[in-house]
Amino acid sequence: MASKCADQLDKPHAVCTPCPAQGHITPMLKLAKILHYRGFHITFVNTEYNHRRLLKSRGPNSLKGLPSFRFETIPDGLPPCDGEVTQDIVITSKSLTTTCLGPFKELLAKLNSTSLSNVPPVSCIISDGCMSFTLSAAQDLGIPQVFFWTTSACGLLGYMHYRNLFERGCTPLKDESYLTNGYLEKTLDWIPGMKDIRLRDLPAFIRTANPDDYMIKYLLQETERSRNATAIVINTFETLEKEVLESLQELLPPVYAIGPLHLLVKHVDDENLEDLGSNLWKENPKCLEWLDSKKPNSVVYVNVGSIVVMTKSQLIEFAWGLANSKVEFLWIIRPDIVSGEQAVLPSKFSEETKERGMLSSWCAQEKVLNHPAIGGFLTHNGWNSTLESIGNGVPMLCWPFLAEQPTNCWFCCTKLGIGMEIDNNIKRDEVESLVRELMTGEKGKEMKKKTLKWKNFAEEAAKKSIGSSYMNIDKMINEILLKH
Repeated sequence: MASKCADQLDKPHAVCTPCPAQGHITPMLKLAKILHYRGFHITFVNTEYNHRRLLKSRGPNSLKGLPSFRFETIPDGLPPCDGEVTQDIVITSKSLTTTCLGPFKELLAKLNSTSLSNVPPVSCIISDGCMSFTLSAAQDLGIPQVFFWTTSACGLLGYMHYRNLFERGCTPLKDESYLTNGYLEKTLDWIPGMKDIRLRDLPAFIRTANPDDYMIKYLLQETERSRNATAIVINTFETLEKEVLESLQELLPPVYAIGPLHLLVKHVDDENLEDLGSNLWKENPKCLEWLDSKKPNSVVYVNVGSIVVMTKSQLIEFAWGLANSKVEFLWIIRPDIVSGEQAVLPSKFSEETKERGMLSSWCAQEKVLNHPAIGGFLTHNGWNSTLESIGNGVPMLCWPFLAEQPTNCWFCCTKLGIGMEIDNNIKRDEVESLVRELMTGEKGKEMKKKTLKWKNFAEEAAKKSIGSSYMNIDKMINEILLKH
C-alpha cells in the first residue's frame, strides 16, 4: 500500500480549468482523459454552477472519477442560480476575470497541502485561453501554464489580430449603419494565413459601434496574456489549418495542434473513464434509436449548439424550411433556444412532419454525427461541432451566430468547400432549397466527397503513435508539461 501511495505522489499533476460553457468543457475533459492515460494525476476544475448542472444531467455519482482523476470547483462570482441555461457571456467573462483568481489560488494551496498526502503537488496548469487569470497562479508557483484555446486556429488568429483591427480603425464601427451598409464586406489582405477574409468573417465581437465594448477589451486582454503562456494547444490538425498555424507560431509561444480530440480520446483504454461525460443537458437516447430506422445519408441533423438563441420568428422560418424540404430531420431544440420565451412550434408543422422528423432537447452529438443515417448537418459552426462533422465526413449548412463562428463558416465554405452558408436573416425558402441541395443536389454530392477527404486526413492525424496530432500531444507533454 505504501508503494502504491508513493507511485501516486510521483505522478505529474495537471490542473485543468475550462471556461464555464459546454463547448469549452467538452474538449477540455477529452484532453484531461488523454493526459490521465499518459500518467498524469488530474484535477478538473468546474465552476460550482456547472458542477451542479453536470450532476443533474448525468447523475449524482457521475463525477466521482478515480483517485487520480478528481473534480473540484470554484465559484464564478455570480448570484446563485439553479437554472439549466448557459450563462450570459459578457457578465460571466467580467465575473471570471475579477473574482476567480483568489478562489483558484486557494484551491491550488489546498491541493499542495501536505494534509492531502495522496495527491501529488501541482506540476502544471492547463486552462482555457479565456481563463487567463490562471497565469498569475502558475507564475507564483513557478510551473508551466498551457492555454487551451478551444477555437479553431483561424478563429484564434482572428482574435490575435483584434488589436490590429482596433489600431487600423476597423473597429469599433463608426455607427450602427455600418452593420448593414456593406462595410463588413470589405476584404483584408494583411492577415497572413487568411487571405481575402472579409470583416464580416472575423470573430463577431468586432461588430460594435461602442468604443467601450467589453468583449473587445476582454479579448485583447486574453490574447495578450496568451503571449506569456508556456505553450498554446488547439483542437485542430496540421493538414487542416497549416497556413493559419504557421501564422500563429509567429505570434505566440509554441503552438501544438492536438486534434481532433474526439478521435484521439478513442485511444484512451480506461473503462473507468468511459462514462465520465460532459453534457450539461440530459441526452435523449431515443435519437439514436430513431436514426436506426432510417436509410443511410437520408437525415439532416439540426443543432445550433449550447449558446445560440434565436427569435420566435427565426425558429418558425427554420421549421417551415425543414418541413417544405420534405427531407427527414433530427432537430435539437434546447429549452432556452428562444430568447426570453418558450420554444413552441405550430401544430401544423408537427402534423406535417410527424412521419419524417424528430425533435429533442439534447443528444449525444458525436454518436449522432457518426450514425450512417446522417447525410448533412445544419450547424452554428461552433468549432467542436465543425470538427466533429469533418471527422465523421458530414457536409454542413452553416448558420454562424457569434464569436468565431463566422470565421469557421468562412473557412468551411471558402477554403475547404464543405459547407454552404444560410443568410443570417433566415427565410424558409432559402432553408428549404439549401437543405435539398445539401442532401440530394450536385453541390451537396461534391461537398460530401470533399468532407470524406478531410475525414481521412483527420483520422491520419489521430493515428496512434504516428499521427501528427498524436505525436504533438507527446511533444507537448515532454517539452512543456514535464520540463518543470
